[in-house]
Amino acid sequence: MALDFLAGCAGGVAGVLVGHPFDTVKVRLQVQSVEKPQYRGTLHCFQSIIKQESVLGLYRGLGSPLMGLTFINALVFGVQGNTLRALGQDSPLNQFLAGAAAGAIQCVICCPMELAKTRLQLQNVGPARTYKGSLDCLVQIYRQEGLCGVNRGMVSTLLRETPSFGVYFLTYDVLTRAMGCEPGDRLLVPKLLLAGGTSGITSWLSTYPVDVVKSRLQADGLQGAPRYHGIIDCVRQSYQAEGWRVFTRGLTSTLLRAFPVNAATFATVTVVLTYTRGKEARPEGEAVPAAPAAPAGPTLAQPSSL
Repeated sequence: MALDFLAGCAGGVAGVLVGHPFDTVKVRLQVQSVEKPQYRGTLHCFQSIIKQESVLGLYRGLGSPLMGLTFINALVFGVQGNTLRALGQDSPLNQFLAGAAAGAIQCVICCPMELAKTRLQLQNVGPARTYKGSLDCLVQIYRQEGLCGVNRGMVSTLLRETPSFGVYFLTYDVLTRAMGCEPGDRLLVPKLLLAGGTSGITSWLSTYPVDVVKSRLQADGLQGAPRYHGIIDCVRQSYQAEGWRVFTRGLTSTLLRAFPVNAATFATVTVVLTYTRGKEARPEGEAVPAAPAAPAGPTLAQPSSL
C-alpha cells in the first residue's frame, strides 16, 4: 500500500510539471466570453499569454495542483491498487471498477483544488489581482461563501471523475496487456509512455463536456454577477448561447496536454513500482536467481508484475 502511494506521488509531480501550461490554456478557452472572445484558438492563447505575462503566465496557479495533484495521484493509485486487490481478480471489469472508485474518492481534494486553480488562472495580473495564492484563494472563498463555496462544482466533478478514471485504468490495462509490457523489456519505457498517453486521451474524451460545465460553474461570478443556478441551467444557457460546440471548447489543448502528462504519470508510477517492489521482494545481499529458460511459443499477454 505504501509503495502505491509513493509511486502515485512521484507520478503526480511529473504530470503536473509537464501539463500545467496546457491546462492554463484550456481553462481560459473554456470560460472566455462568446461575445468578446479574447483568444482565437489554442496556439493564439499560448502566444498571447507568453507575450503579455511571459512564460511564467502559463504556470499561474501551479501551487494548487502541485500540492493537490501529488497527493491526489498518491490517493488514486493507492485506492485503485487496494480496491483491485479487494476485488480479488485482475480483470478488465475490475480495473474499471477500481479506477472509478479511486476517481470518486479523490474528488474531495480535487474539487477545491481545481476551484482555486481556475480562479488563479483567470484573475487579473498585477496589483489588481484578487488572490495571493492557492491557500489565500480558498480562505477568501470560505469566508465569503462558506463550505459550499469551497466545494462549488462538486457534483459535476464527481460526474466527470468517476467514469473517466474507470476508463483511464481500463485503457491502460488493456494496452499494457496487448503490448506485452514485461520488466526487462528493452522497449518497456516507450510502451508505458504510449499506453499512459493514450489512456489519458481516452479518459478525457469520455467525459470532456462535463469538464466544460465544471469549469464554467467554478468560474461563475468571478468577473461579474453569477449566471448559473446549477448544472442543468449551465448546460441549457451554454447550449442556447453557443450551440453544441461549446462543450468541445478547449479540447485541442486538453488532448495536447493529456498525452505527455499521462505518459509521464503512468510511466513514472510503473517504473517506481517495478524497481521498489523488485528490491523489496529480495533480501539484501541475496543473489538474484537465474531466470529459467523461456518456453517455446508466444509470451503471455498478461504482465507478470506491472
